[in-house]
Amino acid sequence: MVRSGEEFRPAGRASDSTGPAGLRERFLQGEPVDTGVRPSILNSWQRSRTLGLSPDRSDLPYTDDFDPGGRIVRAAVPVVDRLRATFSGSQVNISVADANGTVLLRRFGDPSMARSLPPIQVVPGFVFAEQVAGTNGIGLALAERQLIRVHGAEHFAERAQSNACVALPVRDPLSGRIEGVLCLGYPRGFERPALSAEIRRAAETIERRLLGQSSAHERALLRTYLAAGADLWHGLAMDALADAFHPRDQAILTEKAAELISRAQRAAVDVTLPDGRRVTLVSRPMTSASGVRGFAVEAMLPGTAPAGGHLVLPRQADEVPDLAVLALAPGPARESLTLPPEPLPTATGPAIGPAADRAPAESGAIVTPNGDRGSAQPGATVAADGNGAAAESGGPVTAGGGGVPGDHPGSPFPARGLVMVGEPHVGAYALAARRRLELLSEASARIGTTLDVRRTAEELAETAVPRLADHVTIDLADAVLRGEESTDPLADLRRTVVHGIRAGLPFTPPGERSDFGPTAPQLHSLTSGEAVLEPDLGAAAGWLAQDPEHTGHLLAHVHSLIAVPLLARGVVLGVASFYRAGGAFGDDDCSLAQELVARAALSIDNARQYTHERAMVLALQRRLLPHGLPDQDAVEVAHRYLPAESDVGGDWYDVIPLPGARVGLLVGDVVGHGMLSAATMGRLRTAARSFAELDFPPDEVLTHLDNLVGRLDREDPDGKGAGVIGATCLYAIYDPTVQRCLMARAGHPPPALVHPDGAVSYPDLPAGPPLGLGGLPFDAAEIDLPENSQLVLYTDGLIEDRHRDVDVVLEQLRTALAHPERPPEETCQAILDTVAPVHPNDDIALLVARVHALDPGRIAAWELPADPAVVGDVRASALRWLADRGLDETAFAAELILSELITNAIRHGAGPIRVRLLYGRTLVCEVSDASDTAPHLRRAASTDEGGRGLFLVAQLSQSWGTRYLPEGKVIWAECGLEAA
Repeated sequence: MVRSGEEFRPAGRASDSTGPAGLRERFLQGEPVDTGVRPSILNSWQRSRTLGLSPDRSDLPYTDDFDPGGRIVRAAVPVVDRLRATFSGSQVNISVADANGTVLLRRFGDPSMARSLPPIQVVPGFVFAEQVAGTNGIGLALAERQLIRVHGAEHFAERAQSNACVALPVRDPLSGRIEGVLCLGYPRGFERPALSAEIRRAAETIERRLLGQSSAHERALLRTYLAAGADLWHGLAMDALADAFHPRDQAILTEKAAELISRAQRAAVDVTLPDGRRVTLVSRPMTSASGVRGFAVEAMLPGTAPAGGHLVLPRQADEVPDLAVLALAPGPARESLTLPPEPLPTATGPAIGPAADRAPAESGAIVTPNGDRGSAQPGATVAADGNGAAAESGGPVTAGGGGVPGDHPGSPFPARGLVMVGEPHVGAYALAARRRLELLSEASARIGTTLDVRRTAEELAETAVPRLADHVTIDLADAVLRGEESTDPLADLRRTVVHGIRAGLPFTPPGERSDFGPTAPQLHSLTSGEAVLEPDLGAAAGWLAQDPEHTGHLLAHVHSLIAVPLLARGVVLGVASFYRAGGAFGDDDCSLAQELVARAALSIDNARQYTHERAMVLALQRRLLPHGLPDQDAVEVAHRYLPAESDVGGDWYDVIPLPGARVGLLVGDVVGHGMLSAATMGRLRTAARSFAELDFPPDEVLTHLDNLVGRLDREDPDGKGAGVIGATCLYAIYDPTVQRCLMARAGHPPPALVHPDGAVSYPDLPAGPPLGLGGLPFDAAEIDLPENSQLVLYTDGLIEDRHRDVDVVLEQLRTALAHPERPPEETCQAILDTVAPVHPNDDIALLVARVHALDPGRIAAWELPADPAVVGDVRASALRWLADRGLDETAFAAELILSELITNAIRHGAGPIRVRLLYGRTLVCEVSDASDTAPHLRRAASTDEGGRGLFLVAQLSQSWGTRYLPEGKVIWAECGLEAA
């Protein structure tokens, strides 16, 4: 699109007898022209060539079917006469064309030009639309809808190469529609920078005169109404009923009156106000003395309707009863109203005065039914022009509060009142402007209700159909759908939304790539960053040329198109296409579409940024969660993590193999959402795993985590508590040798226990405070877990939801778990399918563990006194037990480990001493005693007699360590079975 401030680069005549000598000739020869030609001119050349126009054509279509006395002509005549005086004696010619490009007026700075120029440049009636004349000022101004300059070789036609021109569309201030084009033509050497300012002033003057014509018509209609109504209607404005009608009710009646005027028919309608009262509005045609046709709308106040019911008038004009008779119809008695003693407020509208027919309306004047004039007040009737600006319009006159002759304070209030007078087409403009404002207001509340890119695009389409367009398609860049910025939005567009009044049209379906041709309006819109309006797609060469077969099918269903780029914060998101099946879009529709898309683009970009941030947090969250399950025989585990729909939180789970064939099960939840919660979750999970691997019991693990969370809060860099962390946690240790589970929780929901017979219970565990409070103890509880029981650990996002009762959800969970035969994977899925919220507001971490028992044949245990003499007997018994299980190769290492551990227990510990061998995935050697002292690995000096035993144990085992008991300790060492 051409911008009004686009730098002008004149191009001279570019042809000679030897061949191409300029950019135009190169273009006509089919050579690429990438630089040196303004985009608006190059686009027009391409359209002209697509239309098959010949640059050598010297004639243009002529029509005599135009109105030489139409609105645009009446408004423009004095303006172009002034321009002729301004350019007197020069070679400037002034022309005014209508919205179809047909020239209606011609004036010349030098009158002799009319005798020397060809008829095509002198006689009104020739058509200069781009479709027939190629690149020229009038045609390009209509196509681009902005100020246009065309100079020399920029003209497509050979006949115009020696000329230059500047042209500007003229709009109706009420509707914003283009009424015509004002064009100044001159020789190439006459170029003046001031021409742009001069043509703008002239166009603005014509537009003011167009507005003045409408204002004069409304004033004439109101005088006609008052002349008839003084004797018959005794009409007063609805504003005078301040005691009877709330301002909200007056606005309802005024809007309905404007709708009646815009329909241009005699009618009576009942309007029900919010308080239940009914007011009947009656519209009737009227004609002023000067021939202006319009409608007046009056209100039948409560109590004036005929007896037996409210007033109902048929639609046919010849069946409408005489309003004078209706006014005299009897009705139920009502309390009379009196006028307040102070002067009544006047309402805003076009000016009215004795000389209303002789002078245009003054902007901001006030009118009352008796013709008084005052200053403008807030609330003046306005209509949006085509550029989105507001101008005081000469729309339907809302009657003010002045009385008709004979009225005086204290007199009974009349039974009827004038609400509005106006012309139907002006009423339609005012009504359309009001509808546009309503649509924008609705869009503000409706678009952007979620932070989902696709849903926000759908909301834009749903808002626009059918009030603006019949069909809407939205294409977004693939990168935008992923939450990223697109590096090349023209190359990765994907159809995201197709929405319309009916399905089945041959649009590219959602999900497929959108391949717009180089001449497509959508591509032009994306490259220029501005909206592109194609009022008639059947004549839009660029749109037709992109894919003739596809566009031909689509033309059977759509007629007009507006393509608007989705731009927000400098980021190109995609393009929205608005289609209308019947009728053409106008500039006011284009402005409305741009406003809708601008609002939606911000919401889509917010959703894109949120999607990007959420993807980053989710990637961090998943990276910090376990990537796989460790090898162990104690439990069969399945797990799930389901992020919140709105944001990612800090839920986590973990499965930790522990010495002695045990396993730790951990589930936690960091309060809050976002990057901070995910990062904090990673720190807590790492710390929890470290504490667990030190073989602390569950209550001590929670105590250490509580201290850690407290330190994190104290390390808050702001020192204001903005980063205060809260977390809950549940830690369980299952021992398959005794089939018992030790658990402790910190403000976390209790687990669910599924017994082998299908019974489901929730163990009564000490609740414990949430992590971070500090100074409060945690208690652990031990429960029996028979083999094949299932232990279900979960975070509060599974059961807590503001739309559901927790007790009801726990009962649903109980029902879902009452299937002990299911494997853990199926149990996880069943819980998510039946218990989890459809739209979770919080993360859900779920861990299902089916417990197994260690075969007693894989356990060997001995209890012995603190006597070194028994060491050999225990060693021999252990070797026989290992040999019976085919572990002869492992027996050598196990024998040395047991000898060292038992000897240390006898020397440094206290009885009784217990020895245990556990045969699972590895061989675990355990020696326990009643002492709390633990050995430490150290490097023995060459002169030391001891200190080498633990070093030997560390070399022969995969790992070793100490586990503390309520009374004493356990020293353990784990040997691999690879040699077995």
